[in-house]
Amino acid sequence: MVNVAHVAVLDPEVEIREVCISLLDNLGYKATGLESAEALWRLLETEPVDLVLMDLRLPDQRGLELLQRLKQFWPQMPVLILTAYASVGGAVDAMKLGAGDYITKPFDLEEMRLLLQTWLHRLNVENEHRQVRENGPKRSGLGNLIGTSPAMQAIFRMIVKVAQNRYPVLLLGESGTGKELVGRALHYQSAHRDRPFIPVDCSSLVPTLIESELFGYVKGAFTGAHRNHAGLLEVASGGTVFLDEIGELPLDLQAKLLRAIQEKEIRPVGGTRRIPIDVRLVAATNRDLQVAVAQGSFRKDLFFRLNVVNIKLPTLRERVSDIPLLVEHFLEKYNLPGQPAKSFDAQAMAQIMRYSWPGNVRELENCVERAVALSSGPEMQLGDLPSPLREWNASMPISGSGIHGIRSLAVIERDAIQHAMGVVKGDKLLAAKLLGIGKTTLYRKLKEYAYLAATPPNLEPLASPLAPQPAPLAHARSAGLSNL
Repeated sequence: MVNVAHVAVLDPEVEIREVCISLLDNLGYKATGLESAEALWRLLETEPVDLVLMDLRLPDQRGLELLQRLKQFWPQMPVLILTAYASVGGAVDAMKLGAGDYITKPFDLEEMRLLLQTWLHRLNVENEHRQVRENGPKRSGLGNLIGTSPAMQAIFRMIVKVAQNRYPVLLLGESGTGKELVGRALHYQSAHRDRPFIPVDCSSLVPTLIESELFGYVKGAFTGAHRNHAGLLEVASGGTVFLDEIGELPLDLQAKLLRAIQEKEIRPVGGTRRIPIDVRLVAATNRDLQVAVAQGSFRKDLFFRLNVVNIKLPTLRERVSDIPLLVEHFLEKYNLPGQPAKSFDAQAMAQIMRYSWPGNVRELENCVERAVALSSGPEMQLGDLPSPLREWNASMPISGSGIHGIRSLAVIERDAIQHAMGVVKGDKLLAAKLLGIGKTTLYRKLKEYAYLAATPPNLEPLASPLAPQPAPLAHARSAGLSNL
């Protein structure tokens, strides 16, 4: 059961207390209104408080003195300041004593809502991250797959069930969600785990090479064929062939693959003799193959043959609770032997949890590896994250503006490519034409932004996976005053 954060609202004005309590109730948090420092101390003695929102003017004690005492006994508890004075001097004093932020009265309701959302979300993320670090990551998973979210647990159950038969499996999901890892888990959970597992990237080889790799060739079949060469479908006898990006397979090779599946035999290029095969096929794609069938770029009969069992992998946006576990795993993976263990501070971790992760787990791994490589100390901060991640603001749509209305060219370019790939359902050639760039340039950009393949079909505008979502404070901040 999720614990609801408890906020103490300390203000001598009853109207202010009622407004803040009503706002917190609407956000789903518990709130207690208090009118004096003494009342706050009584509350703290009887029940836990996660955050204090307090006025600097109190009837029984100076606000700065109370703040100092609170930070002495509860140094980790955020304290936000309400003040009727807009003087920078008072704010600086409060920040030096450990206040997290401040807001001047009279305040705008939206401004207050954003302030509370930001700090309560940050508190939740920090507590979750601390719990993971103290207890160690729960490596509940299968093979190299990590996750405790309901979505991943359902995937694990499906893998265990499906692995016991030899039916073809079609893996669906965005780029970077771990389709090859699922394919390997299917193989190594089966009774044929001691046989080969052979991955083939159908998008990285020219059609003639894919045909030769899958089906093999005989000596003299073409220039350079100086000897017989066994195809991967033959080499993997008794094992599994993983066909990645099956949607990129040319139509003529689709027909030959369909025949191999139906007849359980292959004919090498240039050969006349048919060779029996006994392999399990696991195909993967981030394209909508039903759309491809309708467009005539993918054979309907092959789709039905491959789609005996299909597994849809969740995006990282759909399994946000797994992010701390994945971050811990990648930190352990990329920390150098003999070096102090590295970790992200609360602000960096909060941004990692907020980000939309269009490249999914692969992009997260790249982010952690980069941060470990470039950071100078054991605790990595917001500045150690890649610029697109640092500038990401989950409260804004793709077409919105970044900090102060300015978005970097890299972010604009990435969003344009992502949008184009979604509109054309992952068709790289058409996307390149719409964007006015060459196909080679598009491939390079996709890899540069960690997509490594087409953006999935039916792309919706990226929204934050968490609720409530923090957003930048509407009021201006003087340099050095805010910890956000």
